[in-house]
Amino acid sequence: MKKTLIILLILTGLFSCKQHDKFHVTGKIEDAKDKMLYFEYTGLLKTTIIDSIKLHSNGEFSFKSSRPTYPDFYRLRLEDKIITFAVDSCEDITIDAKLTNFATDYTLTGSQPSLQIQKLRQSVMNIQRKANELNSNLSSELQNAKIAEIEKDIEIHKAMAKNLILQNPRSTAAYFALYQKVNNTYLFSPYIKTDKPFCAAVATAYNAYMPDYERTKNIYNLVLDAIKTERSQKEKEAWNEVLANASAGYIDIALPDKNNVEKKLSQLEGKVVLIDFSAYETKESINYTFALRDLYKKYHSRGLEIYQVSLDQNKRQWQEAVANIPWICVRDEAGPNTKFVASYNISSVPTHFLMNRKGTIIGRNFNLEELNTEIAKNL
Repeated sequence: MKKTLIILLILTGLFSCKQHDKFHVTGKIEDAKDKMLYFEYTGLLKTTIIDSIKLHSNGEFSFKSSRPTYPDFYRLRLEDKIITFAVDSCEDITIDAKLTNFATDYTLTGSQPSLQIQKLRQSVMNIQRKANELNSNLSSELQNAKIAEIEKDIEIHKAMAKNLILQNPRSTAAYFALYQKVNNTYLFSPYIKTDKPFCAAVATAYNAYMPDYERTKNIYNLVLDAIKTERSQKEKEAWNEVLANASAGYIDIALPDKNNVEKKLSQLEGKVVLIDFSAYETKESINYTFALRDLYKKYHSRGLEIYQVSLDQNKRQWQEAVANIPWICVRDEAGPNTKFVASYNISSVPTHFLMNRKGTIIGRNFNLEELNTEIAKNL
């Protein structure tokens, strides 16, 4: 009986929403007689007026509009003050406010994401107010103190926003958080390393559920561009390193091993070194590891060392896999995105290089027979 009642209530709600196909925004604005209240749609590129009303002495208003195809943003504007809210479907949202502090001190019901947006806006407006107080007439000491206070406020604001994003990266509030500004500068950017995971979380969630939405395409392309830019920068750094180390005949690598002890490739100069890039999570890793083990047993006592760079994504899986191997195996925290992939022009795994005792790389990707021959020749 209870299940039937719940189903009927759900169906009634869905039917009602489908019947009206509208959302409603109603409320009351105190002390705003004869003021014009504007109801606007906040698009990706521009804001459009949907409706307006001249408020009477009771301050009551009522607006309605077609439900959006995707969750979207709207606002009420009174003079130069704005209340931003989000609409998912056919909600009934109530907003009560006063002319004074219209943009911040209002009560809202009917939309949980809009309440989160209110909190985000209040926080940023407080930061912006403090930023506006900075001027050249302040002493250097007072100016620095105010800047430190603003920086602390931004840190607290971003912690709140990050927590909100982690709770539900698909929400309109999470999206809104990424586009807030102070002094016309975004507080979040996918080009900043610590911000990128949160931008990527929202972009991924939106792309999974709303791939055709223009806001999805915008944020998804922005994050992709940031990733490409980072890779391009890594490649540039890698190339500069190649030029700087050209005389050495190889590019030095310094990464931690399974015991978190840094191991440098340059420490092995004077020995024949097999520089190996591979991943234990690949299907071929078992047979490949046995082949390396045979080489190591055969030639290590005569001066062969294996310096293996893991490109495994999963750190724990890598640690378990290399627990008992006898040669050096290191891993970058970036996993397969380590800059040394670009440095050594790695396009597939496994890829290996053979370096002689003088520190010169004499070949790449020998077959097993050739590798045996070249190792023996250079020992």
